[in-house]
Amino acid sequence: MKQIALYGKGGIGKSTTSANLSAALSDQGLDILQIGCDPKRDSTRMLMNGRLIPTVMDLVRERGDRNISIEDVVFRGYGGVRCVEAGGPEPGVGCAGRGIIATFQILEKLGALQADVVLYDVLGDVVCGGFAMPMREGYAQEVYLVTSGELMSLYAANNICKAIARLSTRARSRCRLAGVICNAKNMPREKELVEEFAERINSRMIQFIPRDRIVQVSELNKKTVIEFASESTQAEAYRNLARKVMENTRMDIPTPLEIEDLESLAYEYIKE
Repeated sequence: MKQIALYGKGGIGKSTTSANLSAALSDQGLDILQIGCDPKRDSTRMLMNGRLIPTVMDLVRERGDRNISIEDVVFRGYGGVRCVEAGGPEPGVGCAGRGIIATFQILEKLGALQADVVLYDVLGDVVCGGFAMPMREGYAQEVYLVTSGELMSLYAANNICKAIARLSTRARSRCRLAGVICNAKNMPREKELVEEFAERINSRMIQFIPRDRIVQVSELNKKTVIEFASESTQAEAYRNLARKVMENTRMDIPTPLEIEDLESLAYEYIKE
């Protein structure tokens, strides 16, 4: 069983990447479980043809954690992908990270954390204790950073590297950095910048995903690119990512950059 997590800056395209990766993996005949770890609960929406499924935390508030069955929280989407949304507290109240902790405990109790690939789609702007739980408690063993060539996206990815490096010393944590995914913004020399960033943090860019209007068109039709435009070059990029993820055996402890070095790196590519 592969247990992978996608982390990155909010709005960078983690959920789009996660959903299309899950769809591509399911087309390989694999049993996939995708868990959305963001209070917005939109990680699995395109796998569910636009449906926002009930979240674990909403059900806990309504029924209590002892009155929840696996059928209440696990839903089958495109290609048989099993979809879960952790959810979070009411806006302005409580800690969303604690919602993730509670969700994992419930899923474990229900025996739901079993699949060929378990994919965690995790909010990455703030790596607090709750959001770091997939890494900290050994749920996610392979972490992929989703970033573009924008400075703040690289900044968030670099911060996540700090968390991975710190957690790699913990006995219960088995997480390692498996690679960097460039979800492009069509910046000049963006691919080269992200490739160098990945090398500088002791990793590699595993896949470059170009920016393409077909992503927005697919989502307006409430589908992943894999389902809506399966013959497109964009779908092929997601299939390449799926193949590389399954073949990947390289796992590294990252070496995060100092902020001054990160800014200097970005400046070298942006100034030209």
